[in-house]
Amino acid sequence: MSRTESERIHRALRAHQAAGDPLAALDAARVLREEAERLERRAVESVRAAGTSWSTIGALYGLTKQGAQQRFRKGPPGGTEST
Repeated sequence: MSRTESERIHRALRAHQAAGDPLAALDAARVLREEAERLERRAVESVRAAGTSWSTIGALYGLTKQGAQQRFRKGPPGGTEST
């Protein structure tokens, strides 16, 4: 994780912890989830580039190979992936 990624996650977590009202807490939770999803996607890309199989990634998530592919494969921007 880069320093910038780490800083964004820490900033979002601090905002969530400091939120004074439920709407601010929800917004901070949304930002934190989005940052975590970016981190997760980069980690998947990294292990795939290192040769890890979709079956192994799926097992980590309790998914099949196909489930992992559907969850993490990049599709066309703004649309669904066709196979």
